[in-house]
Order: sequence, then C-alpha cells, then structure tokens
Amino acid sequence: MSGEQKSTAKAEQAKGKVKETVGRAVGNEGMTAEGRAEQARGDARQAKEKAKDAFRH
Repeated sequence: MSGEQKSTAKAEQAKGKVKETVGRAVGNEGMTAEGRAEQARGDARQAKEKAKDAFRH
C-alpha cells in the first residue's frame, strides 16, 4: 500500500469517526450519517490498496 494512500485512508476513517461521535453527542443525525459514510470510504480505500498489494507480490 502506498504511503500516501494509506495515510489518506486512515485520515478519512479518523475524520469520519470524529464526525459520527460529535453528531451523536449533539443529536445531529445528518452529521452522524456523514461520519459513517466517511469511515466507509476510508475502509474501501484501504481495502482497495490492500488488494493491489496482494496482487503485486
């Protein structure tokens, strides 16, 4: 996994987790959903990079 893509995936996951937590704390369901979506994008990016690495070796 390239370092840049890995850090981007981790950043998206972390940002999503924060948004989800804040959304729940303030009762904002839209923000909570946004946070979950960002986490999912980060997970998908990470899975894609892992799959690419698996085929390179």
